[in-house]
Amino acid sequence: MGKISNQVVLQKLSARFGTKILLSSEPQGLLTIEAGRNDILEILTFLKEDGELNFNFLTDITGIHYPERELPIGVIYHLHSFRNNVRIRIKVFLEDQNPSIPTATGLWHGANWMERETYDFFGVNFEGHPDLRRILNVDDMTVFPMRKEFPLEDPNRADKKDFYFGR
Repeated sequence: MGKISNQVVLQKLSARFGTKILLSSEPQGLLTIEAGRNDILEILTFLKEDGELNFNFLTDITGIHYPERELPIGVIYHLHSFRNNVRIRIKVFLEDQNPSIPTATGLWHGANWMERETYDFFGVNFEGHPDLRRILNVDDMTVFPMRKEFPLEDPNRADKKDFYFGR
């Protein structure tokens, strides 16, 4: 177990940011908080630079798409404090039309490629990113493949009709 607990991390965040921490939970023991897009850079900076917390390692930045939500596009940050052996997940949800969030490349150089991947698959614009362009898909692609905007199967396929399967 780490030198500090999830409760200590959450108390420090709540004391510093108050209502800017929108939600908190601990699924599978991983402290998870939700914040707004305008506060994310300040929260990430605090988590990295606070002497006690010292979340100095950015493990991952990724995205998620929940089409049924009011703010359907999520950007998820995973941070690790090696000194305290504790991890945290921060979620920020954005609108689906031109989702935009400040870049974290000023805090972690490794955020560069992670943000490019998230842009490439989910269409999230990272404001201030030094080179935001596609990284894995072709440059002239006009859609974002990880968004749930298309049916999973072609409705015109004849071999998928229920009567073939006794239904």
